[in-house]
Amino acid sequence: MMSNSKATTKIASAGQPRAPSAQLDMSEEEKSKDAFFVHLAELTEAMIAGHGRDFAIGALVLSAKFVAEGKPLSSR
Repeated sequence: MMSNSKATTKIASAGQPRAPSAQLDMSEEEKSKDAFFVHLAELTEAMIAGHGRDFAIGALVLSAKFVAEGKPLSSR
């Protein structure tokens, strides 16, 4: 299991350029998923900066619950 400090260092600061992935031969699907993880990390960091860690955790857990239950995530 990865410690919190190691997990935290894997997420770069929002707005910082990202280093290319260690796997240069990733499939298009893997590249797409990697890009979503980068976007999710940036969004999470923005939520923490704007409203704190508890808010970010709650928003992410609630979003995961809605996905698992098949509920819409937005009213758009």
